[in-house]
Amino acid sequence: MKSNLLKYKGIHPGIILDRELKKRSIKERPFALSIGEHPQTLNKITAGKRNITVGLALKIERTLKLAEGTISLLQTYHNIEKEKKKKIQSPDMSIIRNIIFWDTDVKQIDWQKQSRAVIERIFEKGNDDEKEEITRFYGSAKVNNIISTTERKPMRIQSKSK
Repeated sequence: MKSNLLKYKGIHPGIILDRELKKRSIKERPFALSIGEHPQTLNKITAGKRNITVGLALKIERTLKLAEGTISLLQTYHNIEKEKKKKIQSPDMSIIRNIIFWDTDVKQIDWQKQSRAVIERIFEKGNDDEKEEITRFYGSAKVNNIISTTERKPMRIQSKSK
């Protein structure tokens, strides 16, 4: 597996572990129990939904007779790849004022899943530079589509009646 390490660079190590277990005809549940881990935990790891700790990586490597550090290294490569994608997938925050997102932690925004809310907020409260940056980031087609389908609710005026 060590010679194939570069081939797997960036792939979640749990997915690689799943392939290795299948290749060796080892069932996931008995394997998890044999290394003293909950089967549910190993299942989330092999599904790519949970990271592998160094301690768990060492147990897996010992049991499967893999070179020490192989799985931890794969986890690190995967984390690096995730971080690179995260940097690419956010607008230039030097242009956008944090005050626009006063009610949320800007670092926690999922720019893809929350694109509608971000676009609506920038086009409601942002200046021209911020609107231009969001248009550059999402593309004019997506921005125009969201802006054209946004419903503007009229402000209710309460009358003072006695």
